[in-house]
Amino acid sequence: METGPSGDEGDSGPPVRLRKRKSELYRPAPVVAAGLGSALQGETFRLGSCAVALRLLNCLLVQTSFVPDEYWQALEVAHRLVFKYPFRVGQRMRRRGCGAFLLPRQSSAQGPDPGELSAQSGPLPEEGRWGLASRSVDNVQWLIWLPRISQALLSALADVRLYSFVKRLDNGEAAKWVAFCQLCSWFTWFCCTRTLTNTMESVLSTCALSYYLVEGTELGSRTKCLALVALACLVRPTALIPWTPLLLYQFWREPRKQQLLLGTYLPVGLITLGMSLTMDRLFFGQWVLVQLNFLKLNVLHNLAAFYGSHPWHWYLSQGLPVVLGPHLPFFIHGCLRAPPKHRIFLAVILWTVAIYSTLSHKEFRFIYPVLPFCMVFCGYSLQQLGRWRRAACAFLVLANLLPALYTGLVHQRGTLDVMGYLRGLCHTAPSPAPASILVLMPCHSTPHYSHLHCPLPLRFLECPPDLTGKADYLDEADLFYVDPPKWLTREFSNTSLLPTHVIFFNVLEQDISSFLAVNGYTKAATFFHTHFPQGRTGSSVFVYKRPRSISGEPLWPAGAS
Repeated sequence: METGPSGDEGDSGPPVRLRKRKSELYRPAPVVAAGLGSALQGETFRLGSCAVALRLLNCLLVQTSFVPDEYWQALEVAHRLVFKYPFRVGQRMRRRGCGAFLLPRQSSAQGPDPGELSAQSGPLPEEGRWGLASRSVDNVQWLIWLPRISQALLSALADVRLYSFVKRLDNGEAAKWVAFCQLCSWFTWFCCTRTLTNTMESVLSTCALSYYLVEGTELGSRTKCLALVALACLVRPTALIPWTPLLLYQFWREPRKQQLLLGTYLPVGLITLGMSLTMDRLFFGQWVLVQLNFLKLNVLHNLAAFYGSHPWHWYLSQGLPVVLGPHLPFFIHGCLRAPPKHRIFLAVILWTVAIYSTLSHKEFRFIYPVLPFCMVFCGYSLQQLGRWRRAACAFLVLANLLPALYTGLVHQRGTLDVMGYLRGLCHTAPSPAPASILVLMPCHSTPHYSHLHCPLPLRFLECPPDLTGKADYLDEADLFYVDPPKWLTREFSNTSLLPTHVIFFNVLEQDISSFLAVNGYTKAATFFHTHFPQGRTGSSVFVYKRPRSISGEPLWPAGAS
């Protein structure tokens, strides 16, 4: 006897399929979960695509110089390692052992043994091709733009990882506004495609933040977080400053402290230290603990003050307000309205600013790695604005657009534009008196062979820091600016050794006009530099040329500095 759907005995209706009904009851849950996961993946993919496109555009629209370190601590070192153009900054780095080798290695991609620092000149070595696929792409434009494009892609990755972190910390709505603030920040636009150690430090720190401890974080994620922090410290030891309170807070909240210490912190620390010692042994030719030397020279001996000093409140009164720019009121509002779980990130910002404030030498780029932490509060502020949100977003876009475009396309571009003019001298026909260049500018105002990429004789004023402790120490640039005509007369008493081209800022023209006129120099080109000249830096860059018919042999051998 079968039971029908009505429950009456003897009904011959179709049999009841309980298993089918059960499967239908529970089937929607996995379908919805799969759909939600796909939606989240699609959202991240769309953000990643937008970030990549924006950062590549960002790369193209930043055509100005910022600080010498974006060339002299990365591209110049990498170019020297690969193409063997001799220059003295690398030799000073080798003697001092205070510069990490990781970023130059990344920029050079491949090349000869980094322990080989012998000077060479003449044709480019066949093995030195920056890791490019063929000789056909071994040209200066590739050498300039490939590292910057790589940095742009890494910065896009950091943008996505910041979004992922805030989504785990709060929710998708908050993450969306944090990503918006990050993408429209003028200072991020200005810095994120430059080959600065600060930029790489910020990228690695942001990626590490995406694995940082929040509720439900697995031990494997903590290992990834610590590994990225360690890698950031290899690039720049200062990466440990903002991460000190974060790691201490993580350790304090961890119930299995011994497992975290012995199973994660200690192994990652030892592996990182081993990597650092090995790479620097290859580069410097001796065992060097770069991080310790960095601490001694820049903190204990305050060597960085040689390049300028500022009052203790500079980061509070100028540094942080300029870096945040139009985001400043939203940052303050976000700090006031953020929930208690965000306090640790505010502590990171205040701690980092406080530590850097104790140092005499201060720069905007030093606090760039904490800017993503600031964007967390700016995004939370936008989330709380309600009906005023649209107006606030429009304000942020427009207010950040002007400084981003001005600093990227106009301000301080002359020192890069002049390198394009000098590259034209590389293609001139051989002659008994090839072109030679003298740069009379503040130290490292222009790039060197990384933007020239041919062994033209090139000399510039040097400014090595004082390692002897002399109270009246003057570098070569200081000696020149004390009395430019006297310095030139002494250096070029033999007129047959005069360079064919002299490059300087317009503020110097009057001081050396007699030297230029007597030796037959005439103005060959002018390049706009800035609307805000200051001190030795002028508003324009001048190129003066001396006819080769009256020039003698070059002062320096080809490829020397």
